[in-house]
Amino acid sequence: MSGKEPEAWPAGRRGAGEIAGTGTAGTEVWPVEPPARPPRLMSPIALAYVGDAVFELLVRQHLAARPNHKPDELHRGAVRYVSAKAQRALLEKLQPHLTEEEAEVVRRGRNAKSGSPPKGADMSDYRHATALECLFGWLYYAGRYGRMAELLRMADDDAPAAGADAAVHRKEGDR
Repeated sequence: MSGKEPEAWPAGRRGAGEIAGTGTAGTEVWPVEPPARPPRLMSPIALAYVGDAVFELLVRQHLAARPNHKPDELHRGAVRYVSAKAQRALLEKLQPHLTEEEAEVVRRGRNAKSGSPPKGADMSDYRHATALECLFGWLYYAGRYGRMAELLRMADDDAPAAGADAAVHRKEGDR
């Protein structure tokens, strides 16, 4: 990675491989162990593995930053984003906005042989969810934090309100 500071999100993070310590203006730097090879050469399954964690952390951070949250509402809100079905819908929404390079990463992730889906998950949904996670893993290792934030903002544009989502879950649970 070049000496140039990446986009400003998350605050204080400079790039893959920088050790923990103090960054500019006293902010701490998030430690990242650099991968053995450049992100473009990494296995899509390895990128999806990291991308799964990165995506979930970003979603949890987003939800926790909102006012007046209760633990059950946080969990229900997270499910709106992290289920295979939700990730497939998000990927479909984001695809027209992806660069050629990002679309190629998504294609590699979707075509990766990642095993069988969890119980109740559709194989097609699972492959598309893996593709989205692969994209977020690649963006993370490439140091494109601003792009991750931009894609998440696009995801949140049409998201249902927490109250509406909670009502749907209550209704499904009553059946």
